[in-house]
This record gives sequence, C-alpha cells and structure tokens, in this order.
Amino acid sequence: MRSLLLLSILVFSIFTPFGLKAQTNDVQTEQRIRQLEEKLRCLVCQNQSLADSNAELAGDLRRQVREQVAAGRSDEQIVDYLVQRYGDFVLYDPPFKATTLLLWIGPFVLLAAAALVLVATLRRRRRAPEEPALAPDDKRLVERVLGPAVTPRERDGSAR
Repeated sequence: MRSLLLLSILVFSIFTPFGLKAQTNDVQTEQRIRQLEEKLRCLVCQNQSLADSNAELAGDLRRQVREQVAAGRSDEQIVDYLVQRYGDFVLYDPPFKATTLLLWIGPFVLLAAAALVLVATLRRRRRAPEEPALAPDDKRLVERVLGPAVTPRERDGSAR
C-alpha cells in the first residue's frame, strides 16, 4: 500500500504543471538557447538580456524561444521572428539602418555637443574682464565697516 501511494505521488508530481515545462537534456541545445537569450533584450527592463531578466514578459519570450528551437527553426529564423514581432529594439546589437541611426550616432553627437559647450564656456571665462580693484577710498570704507583685512597667514597665526 505504501509503495503504491509513493508511486502515485511520484507520478502526479511529474505530471503537474511544473513538471510539464519544456526542458531539454541536450547540453548543446541549452547552450544555443542561452546564447539566443543573451542576444535578445528584455522589452520591460531594457538594460537586461532575456536570460538575465525576471520580468513576466521576458519569461514569455524565453518560452517562445524554446518553442521555436523545439520546432527546429534556425537562430536566424528565431531572431527574425522576434524582430518582426517586436522591432529592432528586441536586439542588443541592432542593425545599422535608417530607423536605428539615432541609436548608433546619438551618443557621439551628444559627446561632441558637450565638448563644444565646454570649450565655449572656457573661452568665455578667459575673455571675461577681471574685477576692478577697489579705489583707496572704497577700500577704507570697507575696512571701516568690516574691519581690517586679515590675510590667511594672519588668520592661521603663522605670521611673525
């Protein structure tokens, strides 16, 4: 009786929804799936690959990749299918074309603009006139209001 109960528990645990996951024992297939998941971006996280993301959509996309591999499709066919469905944004390394031009050139344009702003700012500072020195009458007025000027050496007590 116990062995029958143990056997039935074992059989039911294998056929539960958790046991029905499409898992392959083939190491090469698993490596191939992992490489595909690394090439593809999670559409929710945007900075993680499908392999690294815990988002629900990433799980759905991983399932789609596994189904496509199980159906015998090539890596290119799987990637093309996902790009057709979700656009070039699903790729970590999008192709260079008109729709992705901003992705490729944008960072360089921003860097060049920042360098131009820096150069312009430094030139303006260099050309800016120095503040005029106080006239002797103004200097006496400031000393009368604020007290005599103290140099940093006098303040530290190092003047002798």
